Amino acid sequence: MAYTKHETAIIEDGASIGDGTRIGPFCTIQKDAVIGGGCTFGQNVHIGDCVKIGNHCKVQNNASIFEGVVLEDYVFCGPACCFANDATPRSKYPKGDLSCERTIVREGASIGANATIIMGNPIGRYAMVGAGAVVTRRVPAHALMIGIPARQTGWVCECGMQLNKALLCETCGRQYEYLPDDEGLRKTRMK
Repeated sequence: MAYTKHETAIIEDGASIGDGTRIGPFCTIQKDAVIGGGCTFGQNVHIGDCVKIGNHCKVQNNASIFEGVVLEDYVFCGPACCFANDATPRSKYPKGDLSCERTIVREGASIGANATIIMGNPIGRYAMVGAGAVVTRRVPAHALMIGIPARQTGWVCECGMQLNKALLCETCGRQYEYLPDDEGLRKTRMK
């Protein structure tokens, strides 16, 4: 089994794409990008040089994922979300090749429509970044982040639902506990 792409998609030589991945119209995948299997890309998605994307990720229309970004498995990127990779952009003073800070989005995290992730700020496992948020700092595992700049307003379950004050998901029954060093939450049991 191979990947499928729309006839208008551009995939540069050197890009690696896993089996079962679907690439929509007007997408651009630059050289040395590595994309896992079972991923879905909407229309007009840009994947930069040397980006790494895990298995079963979903990247919606008009998303821009630039050099230095790593998406682990099952990451969701909403429409028009953007990973900014230049802290001091200037048209008049081009920098040539950027040495970007790495931005890692951990397994199962979701990034809402029109959200912006500033380079070098990792997103924890199963965290949820709300639509339009601007992430300027590290996001703990299972954190719910909204606003400009993004601030934490709660915790979310692996299934995506918000946790109650006891860190229990009333929808699926998963229970969580705090991780040390403000790293977020971890699952302790199923109800």
